[in-house]
Amino acid sequence: MVKVIMHGCNGHMGRIIDGIIAEDPEIEIVAGVDRHTEVKNSYPVFSDIGECDTAADVIIDFANASAEDALLDYCVAKQIPLVLCTTGLSEAQLNHVREAEKHVAVLKSANMSLGINTLIDLLQRASDVFCKAGFDVEIVEKHHRRKLDAPSGTAIALADAVNQSQGNVYHYVYDRSQRRQARDDKEIGISAIRGGNIVGEHDVIFAGMDELITFRHTAYSRAVFGKGAVEAAKFLTGKDAGHYDMADVIAAR
Repeated sequence: MVKVIMHGCNGHMGRIIDGIIAEDPEIEIVAGVDRHTEVKNSYPVFSDIGECDTAADVIIDFANASAEDALLDYCVAKQIPLVLCTTGLSEAQLNHVREAEKHVAVLKSANMSLGINTLIDLLQRASDVFCKAGFDVEIVEKHHRRKLDAPSGTAIALADAVNQSQGNVYHYVYDRSQRRQARDDKEIGISAIRGGNIVGEHDVIFAGMDELITFRHTAYSRAVFGKGAVEAAKFLTGKDAGHYDMADVIAAR
C-alpha cells in the first residue's frame, strides 16, 4: 500500500484526488496539508508542511506556488519523493526544483493526464511519417473563459513533441492577422479558443494534399489530471533521486 501526503488536500484538486484514492486499493492518504484545517477529513491535516510528522512514501502537491519552497525543503530533508503539480512557479522556484532533484525523486509535467502524455508519445511517432511527407502541422486548443494564459502549456508541449522528433526545425506561429503571406514549410500554427466552461480540448492536425489526420484529446473534467497524479505517485514510490515526468509513467505501463 502506497502511503501519500496530500499537499493542498482541501483545494479543488485535492478533493478530487481524495475521491480517486478512496476507490483505489493500492494507495491511501495518510495525512494532508492545507490552510483550511476546519474541513473534516478522514486523515490528520496540518496547516504547514513543516508540522507534518506522518511517515509517507510520496507527496502529491496540488497547492499554491507560495508554499513550494518549504515543500521542496521538506521532501529533501525527509527523503520523500514528490509529484509536483502546482503551476505558476517562478524561475527561482524552478531552480529550487532542479536543486531538489539532485537529492530526491521529483516528477513534474506540463500536463498530468495519462491521455495527453500517451498522445505526446503517439505524436512523436506519427511526426516521422507525416512531417517527412511534407504535411503541415496546426494545433488548436480550447479552454474555459477564465483561463489566463494562451496558448496553453499543453499546446506548447504537443508542439514540442512534434518539433523535437524532427530535430527542432520548426518555429511556432501564434497569430497570422498581421501577415499577408502563405505559411512556410517549417511553421507550426497554434491557435487558442476561450469560452464557457471548456475543461480542455486539444487538436493536432496534420494537413497534406487531399488528406487530413487529426489527433484529439478532450478532458471532460479535471479528474483526468487527478488520476494521472495518482498513477504518478504509485510510479514514483521508491525511485532514486532525479527528474521524472509523465512520459516515464507511460513508458513503465
